[in-house]
Amino acid sequence: MNENHVLHEITPLMEKDALYIADRHKKEFSYPIHNHEVYELNFVQHAAGVRRIVGDSSEVIGDYDLVLITSPDLEHVWEQNECRSDDIREITVQFKFGMEDDSFFDKTPFFNIHHMMKEARKGLAFPLEAIMKVYSELDRLSLLQDRFEALMSFLRILNSLANSTGARTLATSSYAKVNIEDDSRRVLRVKNYINENYMYEIKLKTLAELANMSESAFSRFFKLHTGRTLSDYIIDIRMGYATRMLIDTTDSVSEICFNCGYNNLSNFNRIFKRKKGCSPTEFRDSYKKIRIIV
Repeated sequence: MNENHVLHEITPLMEKDALYIADRHKKEFSYPIHNHEVYELNFVQHAAGVRRIVGDSSEVIGDYDLVLITSPDLEHVWEQNECRSDDIREITVQFKFGMEDDSFFDKTPFFNIHHMMKEARKGLAFPLEAIMKVYSELDRLSLLQDRFEALMSFLRILNSLANSTGARTLATSSYAKVNIEDDSRRVLRVKNYINENYMYEIKLKTLAELANMSESAFSRFFKLHTGRTLSDYIIDIRMGYATRMLIDTTDSVSEICFNCGYNNLSNFNRIFKRKKGCSPTEFRDSYKKIRIIV
């Protein structure tokens, strides 16, 4: 048996079901890291100190946490960590509709929801203000006996979240194996080039020529469109691939370092620790500990 396997959860959601809703109070998180075919909105209350891991994102949460995940391959877990609460509330809603291009959600009234669900392939965490807007509806969702009313209530929750601001994607696109999408054709061309050549030295001059701009103009243009400097963006892409390799392969850290475009191991380790809060070896070991043998 392979200790690197992630538990692939078999969801209670049946083919004809619209939603599976679980509303429970508990004292600790004990479920291992897992993924599943269905989409999931997960709300956690009174669990400050819990560590939430989604792909290559690892964060300690506060009293309220709400995350949407719409990728079947993206592993995730809420770890007990330093949480001391003896009354944790967790509401999990699983569903399997809304992502197909020819689905009902592809119609104009659902544009924002459809866009949000595409973003959530990397995991999407919502700010407290957005959580508070849907809290009362989430709070009573499991009490609704009428399935139609429950579905309408859930759609209102999704709509409110889709129209809120401040949601953050969690996993990097390279880790989550998500196709890069961008409104600007020039930025998309550059992002695809970086994604295909992250293992080599990437020069500003080459990217600027791809965009048909001067180097200084391109640097400003890229930051304006992505909110990140070019160097930060390239680092994030490389770190996403590095964390994926640490988990999915037995390659040494030095091999992964060179396979991700770094020619200096100490520089790679320093950047990894700054981005992930631990060394590459510690990251690999921690993932092995929370995975389950299947």
